[in-house]
Amino acid sequence: MELDRNQHSVYLLNYHLVMVVKYRRKVINDEISEYLKHRFVVVGQSYGINLQEWNYDIDHVHVLFRATPHTEMAKFLNAYKSSSSRMVKKLFPEIKR
Repeated sequence: MELDRNQHSVYLLNYHLVMVVKYRRKVINDEISEYLKHRFVVVGQSYGINLQEWNYDIDHVHVLFRATPHTEMAKFLNAYKSSSSRMVKKLFPEIKR
């Protein structure tokens, strides 16, 4: 196991996040999952987040990632969830019923 370091500390911050589709609707497929994964990486770069593992089922997503101690987790999750939700609805209109 490799530890992360900065000037004053040594740390290892791993997070397991499960995001569920509203009403557990069965809408996630390979294409949507890849887009969501790409958005996670893009948004995460500005917050110091590194994606470790991404798995999904048709109604939820499991994400394992590493962060730094100064990462503002609430701000990151807000930014990711709002941008990914908005863009998925725009790019994949078939998920809206």
